[in-house]
Amino acid sequence: MDLCNLSVIRELMAEAGISFRKEYGQNFLTNRIIPEEIAENCTDSLDSMIIEIGPGIGCLTAELASRYKKVIAVEIDKGLIPVLNKTLSEFDNVTVINEDVMKLDIKALVDRYSEGIPVSVCANLPYYITTPILMHLIESGVKFSSITVMVQNEVAARLAAKPGTADYGAITAVIGYYGEVRKLFKVSAGSFVPMPKVDSAVVRIDLYDEKPYVPKDEKLFRNIIKAAFEMRRKTLSNAIGAKLGFSKAAVAEALRSLGLDENVRGERLSVSDFVKLSDALCNN
Repeated sequence: MDLCNLSVIRELMAEAGISFRKEYGQNFLTNRIIPEEIAENCTDSLDSMIIEIGPGIGCLTAELASRYKKVIAVEIDKGLIPVLNKTLSEFDNVTVINEDVMKLDIKALVDRYSEGIPVSVCANLPYYITTPILMHLIESGVKFSSITVMVQNEVAARLAAKPGTADYGAITAVIGYYGEVRKLFKVSAGSFVPMPKVDSAVVRIDLYDEKPYVPKDEKLFRNIIKAAFEMRRKTLSNAIGAKLGFSKAAVAEALRSLGLDENVRGERLSVSDFVKLSDALCNN
């Protein structure tokens, strides 16, 4: 069964009496090369459990199941569960769960199903909830090997941006604290039904086993990043002073101690710079 064939998609949905649900950001792939490429590149170990978020009718799920030891597919739309039970019936290594991933205890899920093998995430994320889902996964306490997601192209650009570029922002620095981000490939809007208004891209986040930089106060570190990009037109000294109550002089002195210009803006700082600045301000 070609689950990227438009006629097959329509037939399956008609049989189940369902339609595309805008509130869930449903856009199904019609280019069969894309799920193959995503599955091939989502992790390095074939002996892995893959958590897939939003399997739809199962075109990516099938590719994952044919490559990896175990797949847990988390689908919020209960109308798609009978469709998935049909399209994935040939695979005995797939478990479909009808849940909202944002309400799901990810660590408990992994503890229940993984049996000690490496765990990665693979997902075609709805545009409107990309960042909350990524943070929910990363902060779950699970040591994922990697998280591979298809997101809006401009979000992919932000996730993979380098310091000093226009796309570099708070989400870049925060995600960069947890792992290394790579943009794998672009996916045109014409590869989906219904066709979205913008192109997508696939990014892979390889999570660090041990973070290369760990701040003394992680809350302060995160707050400094937030302040820096909420007021990105201001110098870092002014932004942190305005948002966090540090004196401009104290921030300027901390920046100088790190060899940074006291008039630098947050978009110029790498993750390691933010960690060092956080530590320098920790006792002020």
